[in-house]
Amino acid sequence: QVQLVESGGGLVQAGGSLRLSCVASGIDFGYYAMGWFRQAPGKERERVSCISSADGHTYYPDSVKGRFTTSRDNAKNTVYLQMNSLKPEDTAVYYCAAGHLGLYCSEDVSEVDFGSWGQGTQVAVSS
Repeated sequence: QVQLVESGGGLVQAGGSLRLSCVASGIDFGYYAMGWFRQAPGKERERVSCISSADGHTYYPDSVKGRFTTSRDNAKNTVYLQMNSLKPEDTAVYYCAAGHLGLYCSEDVSEVDFGSWGQGTQVAVSS
């Protein structure tokens, strides 16, 4: 059974930083692309980042590009999301997700490409 557990969320002032972690179990982690998504109240879930398994290739949408960085430690079955220069509009519940086997991160990735999800961690950015 796949389990993804996020941590690291919290309350931070605008301009601050947070680092989210997601520990995976029940999968051969090194073979799976990993994504981060977020969902703000009343809004649709939005992709935040994706990191491929084979070569560590990453994808970010324009909304977070240059501010957020994802990385992975396959030895620890962990994916990270470093968030810098946070803005109030970054406030949301952040979810990590494991991609379907063989997924390669690109601008075309979406929720349907991910089969397992964590429970989410709340990030709140005050102005």
